[in-house]
Amino acid sequence: QVQVGESGGGLVQAGGARRLSCAAAGRAVSKDAMAWFRQAPGKERQFVASISWSASNTYYADSVKGRFTISRDNAKNTAYLQMNSLQPEDTAVYYCAANSGYGYIQAASYPYWGQGTQVTVSS
Repeated sequence: QVQVGESGGGLVQAGGARRLSCAAAGRAVSKDAMAWFRQAPGKERQFVASISWSASNTYYADSVKGRFTISRDNAKNTAYLQMNSLQPEDTAVYYCAANSGYGYIQAASYPYWGQGTQVTVSS
């Protein structure tokens, strides 16, 4: 089993930045791919970014490419999502997820999830 927990959400003004953290515990999570998803009210959960266990591979949704950066520190079993140039359309609950394999962008492919952290961007 893998336990995942997000932190770092909050209220930020448009154009601002925020860093989310995702702490994982359980089996050897350092070998898991990690990903961030987000879900706005009334919308489906949407892929944001993913990172392989070695951090050698990352992948981003077009909507965040160039603004968001995913990273990880395996010594701390923690993944991060640095979000810059935030816009009101980035407002959502942000979820962290873990998977033993890398390359998945469908939420259904991730067996381990955190509870989510709310990010609200005001205009």
